[in-house]
Amino acid sequence: MSAIRVLVVEDDPAIAGQICHGLMARGYATDLAASGEAAFKACTGGQFDAIVLDRMLPDTHGVELLGRLREAGPVPAVLMLSALGSVEDRVEGLVAGADDYLAKPFDMSELSARLVAICRRGGRKTEDKAEDNSELGGDLTVGRLRLESASHRATFGTEAIELNRKQFSLMAYLMRHADKIVTRAMLIENVWAYSFDPATNIVESNLSRLRTRLQVLGCDPIETRRGEGYVLRADLCK
Repeated sequence: MSAIRVLVVEDDPAIAGQICHGLMARGYATDLAASGEAAFKACTGGQFDAIVLDRMLPDTHGVELLGRLREAGPVPAVLMLSALGSVEDRVEGLVAGADDYLAKPFDMSELSARLVAICRRGGRKTEDKAEDNSELGGDLTVGRLRLESASHRATFGTEAIELNRKQFSLMAYLMRHADKIVTRAMLIENVWAYSFDPATNIVESNLSRLRTRLQVLGCDPIETRRGEGYVLRADLCK
């Protein structure tokens, strides 16, 4: 099956690489345009399912580019991405025709989930294209441990807990890699969408809180491998 094809319009090389790498890791096909003009040519000449559009481009404004694209013809689903995250900024972007608006800094899992949602609203058949079921409204299961995407609940037998967004993203990533070592760097890159080590205990503190929540379920399958990373053990989910 073909992957969801996304045009990433971003002039910052670090952020562009982060987005493209993060989306490709989730099964998307990406093209990159570093300016408004390049994006206009790519979009009018290509077939994309969605556009991730930076609001502040070196040669134009994302809102103006969106207007040009709409005048030129049908436009794929558009997720506007910007450091400007006030209510007024979001409203302006949505009124201009963006299907969704996400402020920087952002979580890669959230960006991916929002892309799926706007493509789905547009009638695109994303369900048979993407690979990440947890971001498509599907659930993840390892043994009797189940993660429900729609409600962000984790269940084990008859017990259930609710997870916050970050705990859910951590849990989903660990469950997708059950019985495999997940390094700290992998979590930073794929759950936080950072291309650098923030030099904080952000991973350790969030994992600690997640394990505390899982202990309420009577299921704590996350094992710390000193010097290696973390493993979600399937045999502890039975």
